[in-house]
Amino acid sequence: MKLQLFNTLSGTTEAVLPADGASVRMYACGPTVYDYNHIGNFRTFLHVDILRRTLLLFGLKVTHVMNITDVDDKIIRNASAASTPIADYTAKFERAFLEDLNALGIQRPEFIPRATDHIAEMVTLIQQLAARDLAYKTEDGSWYFRIAGDPDYGRLSKKDFEGIEDGARVDVDEYEKDTARDFALWKAPKPGEHHWETALGPGRPGWHIECSAMALQLLGNSFDLHAGGEDLMFPHHENEIAQSECATGELFARHWMHVRFLLVEGKKMAKSEGNFYTLRDLLLKGHKVSAIRYLLTSVPYHHQMNFTFDGLTDATVAVEKLRTFNIRLTAATRSGADNATWSERVKQADAEFIAALEDDLNTARALAPIFELLRFCNGHLDKTGNIASPADIADALALLQKFDSIFAILEDRDAETTRAAIAWAETEGRTNEVSSDLASSMAFTDAAIDALVAERTEAKKTRNFARADAIRKELAEKNILIEDSKDGVRWKRK
Repeated sequence: MKLQLFNTLSGTTEAVLPADGASVRMYACGPTVYDYNHIGNFRTFLHVDILRRTLLLFGLKVTHVMNITDVDDKIIRNASAASTPIADYTAKFERAFLEDLNALGIQRPEFIPRATDHIAEMVTLIQQLAARDLAYKTEDGSWYFRIAGDPDYGRLSKKDFEGIEDGARVDVDEYEKDTARDFALWKAPKPGEHHWETALGPGRPGWHIECSAMALQLLGNSFDLHAGGEDLMFPHHENEIAQSECATGELFARHWMHVRFLLVEGKKMAKSEGNFYTLRDLLLKGHKVSAIRYLLTSVPYHHQMNFTFDGLTDATVAVEKLRTFNIRLTAATRSGADNATWSERVKQADAEFIAALEDDLNTARALAPIFELLRFCNGHLDKTGNIASPADIADALALLQKFDSIFAILEDRDAETTRAAIAWAETEGRTNEVSSDLASSMAFTDAAIDALVAERTEAKKTRNFARADAIRKELAEKNILIEDSKDGVRWKRK
């Protein structure tokens, strides 16, 4: 198995393999912890998780670094407005981000460095650039990267930067203009602004130098893969390449993966549009974290995604079908001879699933054979009265586990995650955002529901149908549905 992934740098699809033959060393831009992360951010983090999980499934070791940007223009501005020390301000949002990662089933990278813990490495990197006359100090004490000194600038974003104006500077961390300007490596402090005393003078790092310093420190001068959202390609990733390669003289990252933008109901997500959602916003509206993960990963990373609430409803149904299939296979009676067609269908689905992942992480194509197998196996079990051979069931369950090692939605942690979101809303004074249906459903614990379902089952056995119907009605009023089937009684929250 060999993953073929589009490389933004070369413009071609290439195999992802460790250069040192030991471990794929990859860096993925993490969050800037100035606020809660929105679903567009998490689309990127989820597809990096799909990448990581696929590499592991394919038998490769992974050394994965994801940074925490805990100092930049937005953080300084917001912390100042809140009259809060930067470290205290960012700690809240860093903690929330890590909680959201856990909720979404995103695996933790091997390293999650904070920018503020690597100031010394940033200073050293800037000094290396200055020694090569690629960094210069301005009258106010700031340091800038000299873009004119890098003749290859623009090779990632493929922008034409002919006629670069030497000395034209930009001091904000993020800018959208397609013009190359010398960017800030080190910013002299404004009156009252948090800063560090260093050999460069007092100040704090620019955004771009942070990622370079952490990547070089933890992965070496040259590593296998760098990932992030397509919005970071220019200027952030372009600037990372320029300052890193000019300092070390080595190729910074061999492979670049960029996750496409997310739209919401066909529009760019923006607070002014009223379509800006964090993960917590969606949970408080009653949507399940498993469905959110499924939906955000179901469209391949290299395609722009249109997030819709109809799509989220469909994702909820899809997750439920997969979980029900897993439960049914587990509960099926294991007897009888092997079914050759069943065996061939499993092998075919397995091959198609792996081929789709190998082909530039085509998650949409990877889902198709799993659902085709689901339909075939359910049809077989319907005809045989839920009977299949031990080998056939084991093969199907093994493929489902392989599928789940990538998509991670079979384990039901929805209620647990939703309760955590409600508890957070209570501490933040946002209980008015909790939907009434959700509050009603979560008022019952799983144990309480199990007890009522057991009581209903016993009532039906003793032909106390009035009590059985009353329990069903009581649960329905709490948005909890009971399903009677040949496989037994199940319940679920709406």
